Amino acid sequence: MFILSFFRVIKFSLQDMFRNIWLTVVTITILVLALFSVNMLLTLNIITRTAINSIKDKIDINLYLKPTASEDKILSLKAEISGYSQVKKIDYISKAEALESFKSKHQNDPEVLEALRQLGENPLTPTLVIKANNLEQYNELAAKLNKIKSDIIESRNFDNHKLIISKIENISRKINEVGIFVSLVFIAVSILVVYNAIKVAIYTHRREIGIMKLVGASNWFVKSPFLISGIIYALIGVVLIVVIFYAFLMLLQPYLEVFFSGYSIDIVLYFSKNFIYIFGIEFIVAAIINILASFTALGRYSKV
Repeated sequence: MFILSFFRVIKFSLQDMFRNIWLTVVTITILVLALFSVNMLLTLNIITRTAINSIKDKIDINLYLKPTASEDKILSLKAEISGYSQVKKIDYISKAEALESFKSKHQNDPEVLEALRQLGENPLTPTLVIKANNLEQYNELAAKLNKIKSDIIESRNFDNHKLIISKIENISRKINEVGIFVSLVFIAVSILVVYNAIKVAIYTHRREIGIMKLVGASNWFVKSPFLISGIIYALIGVVLIVVIFYAFLMLLQPYLEVFFSGYSIDIVLYFSKNFIYIFGIEFIVAAIINILASFTALGRYSKV
């Protein structure tokens, strides 16, 4: 009996949605826009983290050494710096290695290679490339390296990557704030649309509701079709956002691979691995919001 009643409730709910098809389309469209904005926020956070990590990987301090520096003095300086607690890694690039890297980088630039050949000698200097354990220790390490008094150091390069990361984080924060505001607007509009959809459905079926009450229908049987409608709205909205957003991610992925060349970022794979978690939570939240909006409308307009 319960199963039969349940299927009747679903049937009444679907019939009502099709009777008010344009209202149904508008309701689902608003839900899809709200879910799209939420997923865009998530995508932005992933891209921002990747951008920051890619910059962190490139943070280093270069000590350019004199071309006449002996190998023994260079290795001795390297060993000294390796002992610093702030140092994660230190690489020694010899003059020959620097020259090979330079040629490889400019292999498609014949003018530069010709100018190098005309010099007749290797103009590049040996270099010590030093990476800090973390970004917070960068300034501390730079200060210690500045204090080194060595006659083989020709120059030091302390690019302020921390400032770049700070700017990226600030931009990301502002975009997130705007995204959260837009998402909240769509969610609020979704609540109002669902509320009005249920209100219109109740008004349309006011005589039927009265008749059902007269013949002894329970409050659950009267209210359930409207509550089920809210859940169906959420289900259709999530199914549509999966299709739409995956298409969007497939278009976005090639641009991310070009922009983050040399770094692993697969936004499609991330959403696929977390599919149940992401879209499952979105469905549950959307369903709860719709049910609450439906309950509010039922309590105010159904008089049951």
